[in-house]
Amino acid sequence: MAQAQDDIQRYDILIVGGGPAGLTLALAFARFLSGAHIGLVERRALSVPRDSRASAIAAGVRRIFETLGIWSQMEAAAQPIRAMKITDSGTGDIARPLFLDFEGDVAPGEPFAHMVPNTTMAEVLLEAIEGRIEVIAPAEVAGFVVEGNLARLRLADARLLAAPLIAAADGAQSGLRTMAGISTVGYDYHQAGIVTTIGHELDHEGVAYEHFRPAGPFASLPLPGKRSSLVWTESTTEAARLTTLDPEALAREIEAAMGSTLGAVTIEERVQSFPLRLQIARQFAGERLALIGDAAHVIHPIAGQGLNLGLKDVAALAEAAIEAMRLGMDPGAPDVLDRYQRWRRFDTAQMALVTDGMNRLFSNDIAPVRALRDVGLGLVDRAGPVKNAMIRVAAGVSASGPRLLRGHPI
Repeated sequence: MAQAQDDIQRYDILIVGGGPAGLTLALAFARFLSGAHIGLVERRALSVPRDSRASAIAAGVRRIFETLGIWSQMEAAAQPIRAMKITDSGTGDIARPLFLDFEGDVAPGEPFAHMVPNTTMAEVLLEAIEGRIEVIAPAEVAGFVVEGNLARLRLADARLLAAPLIAAADGAQSGLRTMAGISTVGYDYHQAGIVTTIGHELDHEGVAYEHFRPAGPFASLPLPGKRSSLVWTESTTEAARLTTLDPEALAREIEAAMGSTLGAVTIEERVQSFPLRLQIARQFAGERLALIGDAAHVIHPIAGQGLNLGLKDVAALAEAAIEAMRLGMDPGAPDVLDRYQRWRRFDTAQMALVTDGMNRLFSNDIAPVRALRDVGLGLVDRAGPVKNAMIRVAAGVSASGPRLLRGHPI
């Protein structure tokens, strides 16, 4: 028997997933769509995660948070990246010769990125949406169908939710993406990312270090105080070995990998390891469904752009849907979703190609390849306009594109 219409909970927009992308999208709709009924579905109780990681928030993405009125709360715990130093070394090398050095400003006094603790980001976003959207959690999505001008979600407890547009922000293993029949392309890097927070003897002075090593990049990203966020790419087998070491032994390995750039090292947070892969959805939109964040794309962390790509998705989808709704149009209509998809596919594909190519180029110890790439890095270092253009691309700063990325309200 069909469920009665009165038993179906109706929304203007439904978002599935309560990570940074889903929460930011919910806030954007609440901020710029007065009176809209917004629902956010999360399979766990919505709370600040126990996450020791920090994320590099690029300048363009920072403008999203500024425009939504929440950056000042995040900034108090953030560390600006003042510069980036890139080195290249082989197996057993003691020295870490510097080949490329970026000053960290996209404009005078405006750093190209800030490091923001993930817990701080979650706390600020959760506080900002409180009382402005309806949270449905914990709740498991068990079904997705489209009927006429509505998409419907069936929850595991048999509740039915409906909206003209659903945004899937439910992660790399997106259940909604699977239910909609959208496949992905990509492959396993056979690498793992080791993540933790380290303390160090010397002051980082706001400098991020990217040490290219044969197994993959090793990045230390500055946090407030004499602390840095570590993102270390290794082979899967070596990562498994490293994560079993006691903290003192692992700290010695980290210091050696850094060439003692920041002096003696201590482990400050729980060490985590994540498998790395490239995964891009063949479509970023289906019938009355938009994929954002990891549901749409997973890339190598070599340039720290994963979360930034997801928040750029938020800026594009929010603008396309909100402008349609203000005109009395259907936010889930094909032309609205086509606009979103066109906006995001090229940028995502470009960043995926860049990060994949960098990982392939630098994750080896072949002498002729090392010589060529080091010459290339040296040439870029001497070409000021090229370096400046690269900084602006990494910072997500553009004169066109979604309004939130340019610091303008929708």
